Amino acid sequence: MANRCLVRRLLFQTPSGADTLSALIAPQSRSHSTCDASPAAGELGDPGRGRERIGGNWLTLPPFDRAVVDGAALGRELSRGGSLKSGEAATMTALKWVLRCCPELPRSLVQKLFRLRQVRREFSEDNLSDVSTQTVDCRLKRVAAKDSINLGDRIYLPITVRELPSKKQECCCNLEEVNFVRGLVLHKDKAIIAVNKPPGMPVQGGVGISRSLDEVAITCLKYDHQENPRLVHRLDKDCSGILVMGRIQTSATFLHSLFREKTVGALNNDSHSRKRLLQRKYWALVIGSPRRSKGVISAPLGKVLMDNGKSDRITIINGSQTIPSHHALTEYQVIESRHGYTWLELSPLTGRKHQLRVHCAEVLGTPIVGDYKYGWQAHRNFKNWQISNSEESFSRKLKGRVLPFGLDLDNGSIADERPRLHLHSNQVILPNIALALQNTQLSSGYDLSELENLELVAPLPPYMQKSLDFLK
Repeated sequence: MANRCLVRRLLFQTPSGADTLSALIAPQSRSHSTCDASPAAGELGDPGRGRERIGGNWLTLPPFDRAVVDGAALGRELSRGGSLKSGEAATMTALKWVLRCCPELPRSLVQKLFRLRQVRREFSEDNLSDVSTQTVDCRLKRVAAKDSINLGDRIYLPITVRELPSKKQECCCNLEEVNFVRGLVLHKDKAIIAVNKPPGMPVQGGVGISRSLDEVAITCLKYDHQENPRLVHRLDKDCSGILVMGRIQTSATFLHSLFREKTVGALNNDSHSRKRLLQRKYWALVIGSPRRSKGVISAPLGKVLMDNGKSDRITIINGSQTIPSHHALTEYQVIESRHGYTWLELSPLTGRKHQLRVHCAEVLGTPIVGDYKYGWQAHRNFKNWQISNSEESFSRKLKGRVLPFGLDLDNGSIADERPRLHLHSNQVILPNIALALQNTQLSSGYDLSELENLELVAPLPPYMQKSLDFLK
């Protein structure tokens, strides 16, 4: 404890604390990135332009410009059916501005810099009484993370943040893999990129995961942008379908706000009172058939530990005082029922982990085909679909196909001995974010209610299409 206090005292005694700060944060930030990446010049604002090194001790961020749009504020106003008022797009805290100018710096590291009082602000010339008689260091003042910044204000970070290694290393992909990933793209504009995620490919890295879509996107889906694509929502590894990523930080915070407001609105019974700006529809093949052809599932979900804490699962939590839970809402509608199977259209009104899988298995009593985690009892008596000789011959031909990243999209239908998860994000309707950002910059009083929507549709993976064809 004494050593930690001594380190902090040394930090605050120096103008920048640069050397000591490097020793303090570098061991914990081996996977962190530098501030070098910034939004491309001329692309929906360029906060990265103009960054410079002053006095050898500080990394200077560009001055705050009112033309910069706050994506989170824009998303909130759009979700609430309002228009962005003059000056609202420019509401900015010191923390937000640092994260925007240095998009590759981890948020936890930036917050640590603020906590250790290592972030400074240089006021604009309008805020200085005698600029000519003051040095750079004299014009710097400590700034808190939540402090609002004014037009022309500059933020200074310790120069040692430049020395931090990159947070995300580019994943080495050969030409075949690059072409495969780019072939998944459903939509691409200046603000977002949407792909049809294949089943079996994890969205994020983790223990035992060599390559994830998040890492591969840096190499394959960056195109001519300076910033890396950012995740704004997730799909399970074995789930397929539409995955939307932000191409710049403003669009990513915009999308984060839309997803958050969507859940809040649903929990406040606001889902039917106004038009839904963000709509997601899934197709699922389930075992059995629901009692009703359509309805809304409302059931709280919580996580429970299994196998002495070695694993966990999500389950319905009713009135428990010890297990925390989150309310979850799902709309469902029967598309077709045949031969003991049912195709469902599922619309999650909230975004909870494994929400659709648990609601289907535990509330409707119809587990999704291939979901052995939540529907293992139904799969114990599962009998694979009997196919004709011609269909079996065609199926054998498909088994020879080898796809990049070790993916197999052909096998796993209801005709196979062990079917794969039959859950697919089929449709996403969301606002045209690129157009919203463009019009907001042109007019601070832009009416967001007039914004047009984008409709994205993703075809089924081959094994799910085979199951659909077999049942017909």
